[in-house]
Amino acid sequence: MSEATLDDTKLPNRIYRAVVMRTERLTEGMMRIVLGGPDLATFISTGIGDEYIRLFLPERGESIPVYPHPEGDYWEYTPDQVAGPMRTYTIRSVDPQAGEISVDFVVHPGGIAADWALSVRAGSEVGFNTPTGLYELPADATWQVLLADATGLPAAARLLENAPAGIHTTAILEVAGPAHEQPLQLGDEMQVRWIHGGNGNSPSRLAEVLREMDLPEGPGYIWVAGEARVTREARKYLRKELKLPVTHFKVVGYWTDKAEEWNERYEALGEDFKKWLEELWSTDKDPEIIQDEVADAFDANGL
Repeated sequence: MSEATLDDTKLPNRIYRAVVMRTERLTEGMMRIVLGGPDLATFISTGIGDEYIRLFLPERGESIPVYPHPEGDYWEYTPDQVAGPMRTYTIRSVDPQAGEISVDFVVHPGGIAADWALSVRAGSEVGFNTPTGLYELPADATWQVLLADATGLPAAARLLENAPAGIHTTAILEVAGPAHEQPLQLGDEMQVRWIHGGNGNSPSRLAEVLREMDLPEGPGYIWVAGEARVTREARKYLRKELKLPVTHFKVVGYWTDKAEEWNERYEALGEDFKKWLEELWSTDKDPEIIQDEVADAFDANGL
């Protein structure tokens, strides 16, 4: 098991077959699953605090997932395979000496990944692909602000642990209530503020809190992870109102509240809307401008 360096441009596309080593209940709403096994001896981490993987989970009632095969930059299934559930999760920590990684799961009734995390036992199998990280602190930054709900908490916690010396770091973490807070490793230049709510239980306050913040002077970096509409609002504030350079913020939507209702509204827009989106993303426009247009279209259509 090793870690990529900043000079590495791309990690090899792989599918890892992992074994559940142990599980731990962190809080009322979060489980930690520690993965290991022979395949992880050659695992390469990006070293980026918010690196994520696609987990290939077994179907309910099954113990082994359907493993796809690497193909170019992606993966594929053979004609005789039926793809199983796949979900995206952050790697909470990497232990190269033990050959293990930890993945923290927000657990809630009904979710296939949450149900798996709550019921899985040591020795069970799960697959995942090569990790990818999004966080990129600019070289000139002197401070950073991390905002996340429960789904972004594992990444935010790892980013806090890995914060470079000399970078003043503030984290705003939104969880359902006091029982969902976690002890975090904090240095002298770090501060954490817990707020309660959001996470599908009530409206999120993350975008509101971001707007109310007096940001430090000088160049900095703002990283936001959480519900799609909330992060869209945060991105609009950072890009259009504060007019920050795109290199000085990263906003990531991890999940969609009331996803079934969202899907119904999306499907009701028809094939023309889907075709427009597909064609938009296939153009050579600046990806940030594309995101602007998509956000405006989603807002206009109540998505």
